[in-house]
Amino acid sequence: MFGHPNAATLTYYGLYALQHRGQESAGIVTANGPNSPFKRHVAMGLVSQVFNSSDLEKLVGNRAVGHVRYSTSGSSNLVNAQPFVVNTARGQIAVAHNGNLVNAPLLREELEERGSIFQTTVDSEIILHLLAQPSEPDGVLAALRKIHGAFSLVMMSEREIIGVRDPFGFRPLSIGKLDGAWVLSSETCAFDLIHAEFVRDVEPGEVVIIDENGIRSEWPFQQEQRAFCIFEYVYFARPDSLISNINVARVRTEMGRELARMHPAEADVVIPVPDSGNYAAMGFAEELGIPYSHAFVRNHYIGRTFLQPSQLIRDFNVRVKLNLIKEAVAGKRVVVVDDSIVRGTTARARVVNLREAGAAEVHMRISCPPHKHSCFYGIDFPDPEKLLANQCSLDQIREYLGADSIGYLDVPAMVRATGQPQNQFCLACFTGKYPIPVDPNLDKHIMERRSTRPNLLASHDSSPSLFPRKP
Repeated sequence: MFGHPNAATLTYYGLYALQHRGQESAGIVTANGPNSPFKRHVAMGLVSQVFNSSDLEKLVGNRAVGHVRYSTSGSSNLVNAQPFVVNTARGQIAVAHNGNLVNAPLLREELEERGSIFQTTVDSEIILHLLAQPSEPDGVLAALRKIHGAFSLVMMSEREIIGVRDPFGFRPLSIGKLDGAWVLSSETCAFDLIHAEFVRDVEPGEVVIIDENGIRSEWPFQQEQRAFCIFEYVYFARPDSLISNINVARVRTEMGRELARMHPAEADVVIPVPDSGNYAAMGFAEELGIPYSHAFVRNHYIGRTFLQPSQLIRDFNVRVKLNLIKEAVAGKRVVVVDDSIVRGTTARARVVNLREAGAAEVHMRISCPPHKHSCFYGIDFPDPEKLLANQCSLDQIREYLGADSIGYLDVPAMVRATGQPQNQFCLACFTGKYPIPVDPNLDKHIMERRSTRPNLLASHDSSPSLFPRKP
């Protein structure tokens, strides 16, 4: 947020709306203009656990950057909590990052060879070191051209706030306005909570600079074919958000309809796995005219679990989140609609619960294709060896889950539900076709490649400086 006297408090509420995007840590950094020291508060836990009224009172300033963390790079501990803040020759800089950098190991190795000392294990810190390089007279635009992969960034200097979206547009980033102040957010649901007006999305490859003079754009990247992560529509984004001016809930409902047309079932009731399966299940039930019921009840108050009861409760991790209303399924043919199956252990436990409750038949329907490949762009899909669909045939999956039948949405139907062309999306976790080439063994081979790799830090860019050097 830029230009609001209650920037910290509004950012706090915005993070509440974005809590689904990360539950490991939360943080806010505020600023009050040039030569005013940044204020920072970060901690492990949910937004409600990290901040209290006293913390927010200390975060003075009319601009702020906030972050909730979901780790796909680096371990889950306090040192990796964002936003990061550093003091450089250009002044103080704060950075919050969503996504993964595919060339992070190479950049980190070269930066360390040039004397950089890293404090964290996350790829996001590389961006700070690039910004701080004294040999980069052209500022942030030159630094941004060196990173490759998925990145939606919000950065704050002493004079401005900058929003950045990688040229493929893997992750969302939107612009809003509130009482003359500008707001950037991963999702529009944060605007709704603070009564900000949604203006537009940051375009792939766009850098928006917000300062006292308003908002302007730079386009420092080579143009690429858009590759928005379709799993944002399937699962990750909140259903009340708009992505590319399309409501996420509407897309999920249409995915359910497509699923019903592809894999109909004779059943007495359709039940979702809440919350991400709700809208797809609704579309499935409406398309086939089957009653829809919330037989699984979700516990919304579990927060972070520190004590695992292990053998005391056999399937605690499953039951603590969702419990079953047995009367809703006993003696019935049940269709269970979920957004995805990754490892399969949770889905299998759901089927066991339904059998124990007396369900006559259990039919699994999944509103996206089988996950067969790792994600390198910001979603924590594990090694392919741990992905059920990578290791098993469709019939083997059905047998492992203990279901009477199983049906997945295919890629064309999933894309069709969005109303957009297929070439607008990254589908790598389903197809194995990666928009940016990746080397999953890069960390292991860095030392071997050091002598032959190009110098990624060399630059002759002549872009205008966004972080002017201090006199």
